[in-house]
This record gives sequence, structure tokens and C-alpha cells, in this order.
Amino acid sequence: MRIRPFRYNPSPEISVIEYASTLCCFLILILVITTGNFECLSCNMGYLNSVLQSSSQVHAEYGPVSGGGLSQNGKFSYGYASSPGKRSSMEDFYETRIDGVDGEIVGLFGVFDGHGGARAAEYVKQNLFSNLIRHPKFISDTKSAIADAYNHTDSEFLKSENNQNRDAGSTASTAILVGDRLLVANVGDSRAVICRGGNAFAVSRDHKPDQSDERQRIEDAGGFVMWAGTWRVGGVLAVSRAFGDRLLKQYVVADPEIQEEKIDSSLEFLILASDGLWDVVSNEVWESSHLTGTPESWRLWQW
Repeated sequence: MRIRPFRYNPSPEISVIEYASTLCCFLILILVITTGNFECLSCNMGYLNSVLQSSSQVHAEYGPVSGGGLSQNGKFSYGYASSPGKRSSMEDFYETRIDGVDGEIVGLFGVFDGHGGARAAEYVKQNLFSNLIRHPKFISDTKSAIADAYNHTDSEFLKSENNQNRDAGSTASTAILVGDRLLVANVGDSRAVICRGGNAFAVSRDHKPDQSDERQRIEDAGGFVMWAGTWRVGGVLAVSRAFGDRLLKQYVVADPEIQEEKIDSSLEFLILASDGLWDVVSNEVWESSHLTGTPESWRLWQW
């Protein structure tokens, strides 16, 4: 069931994260490309975890978690949180990696939302960034390296699934920092939202079957889109791009859309989150909450 989106109004009584965790399963990762906000991130991680624990309505195999980190060179910090909501299991995964490649400090961040089981999301978490870093053109032609890594990871996962009866899949929303460059790539409906100068906007596009270009691509490949509670590929899948989904692979591709963002003083933070959060929180919530990195603004989120 998809929950009607709403516009959250910051309130001292309840935070965005606390409200969302009572309604839905979600995973969120916030990246701050500066050192100034790390203290606010780290000091509030413990509180966020307690909020998630108290907000969970049922026992979950994968309970609420939160954490964060800071790059060794102090250039960027990040925080993450997940909640199974009312679900008994969790199919969302995240990955963060800070590494050195050819003399460059690189940061890799991803949110992976599984469907049909957790296998695809877990496989992508474990392999996508390793495949990307090993790509011979990772530094010299990062965009093509990202596209190749997405498709190679998808191909290798499908090979590993030959003997499986169920057909698992996963979305992906990733942010890759290479030197002074920030690249955002996605397949599916796990969204990336950026905030510049107090204004929040999506830097990724949700891949849905009813989008005219996606529908045309699917039909050109011999598939169809039909309404079954929502628009679905073959009447089954509600996203038009994903890892896995072997039975629909001819139509549901893992080709990422890639955007490059300028890193400057106007860039405040980047958010990657699964659709569970965006189903109940609009993009503009980040703007309306004035999340500027001050202690006052972070308290709106109870971090």
C-alpha cells in the first residue's frame, strides 16, 4: 500500500524521522560535504536510534539502526538511519565507503531498496562499489565507469540467481565523490535530493512505468504497462528500472541516470532515501525544515 504524500510542518512535538518511522519502512542517508555539521550529526545519532526503537510497532529481524562517519581528510561527513516501520523484516540496505584511488580520496554512498526478498539489494550493496573502484576508467571517465559498474553488477547478480525460484530485484541511489566532483546515479525510485542555499530539489528521477519515455522503451522492447493498483511493468513491477528481476529483465533495465553536481559553498547536503520515506515526506520538507547544520535545525529532525 502506498501512503499519501504530505507536507510535514516542523513541530517540537514530533520529528520527521519519528513520524515516518511509525508509518513506513525506510532507509535514509545524509551526506554533508563540509566539516562544520559533523558535530551535529554525531551528537544526535544516539537520540535518533532511541526514537526509532521506540517508534517500531512490531519486532523486526532487522531493527532500527543509525550511525555516521567522517572522512579522514575532514572533507565530508555522513549519517544514516533505517526503520522497518511495521514490517517484520527489512529489505533495504545502505553502503558507505571512503577509499583512495590513484591518489584521489573518494567517497561512495548508496541506498538499495529490495523487492521480492533481500537478495538483490544485499548483493548490490556488497558488489557495486567494488566493481566501480576496480573499473580502469573510474577516475578518468567516471560517468561511463558508473554505467558499466551498474550493468556489470546486474549481470553478475542474474548469473548467481540461476537456481533461485523467486525473482528478487533492487533499486539503487548512489552518490560518488571523486576529488571535487559529486556524481549521483540511480535506477528505480530511491530518490536523491540536494539542498542548495535553503532550497531542496530532486537530482534523480523516479523510474516509473507510466513515464512516457519509460513506457515507450518498455513497449519497444515487447513489454507492456498496465494498471494494477498502480502502473506496473507486465502488471507486476511498479518500477521500470532495477537490478535483478530476471523474468522482466528485457524491459526492466539497470541503466543508471547520472547527474553531476557542482561542489561549492551553496551545497548544504545531499539525501539518499528509499521510497518508503518519500511516500510520506515531500522533497520540500527539507527546505521547510531549514536544515542548515545548526543545532536548532538538526533538532527538528531529533538527530
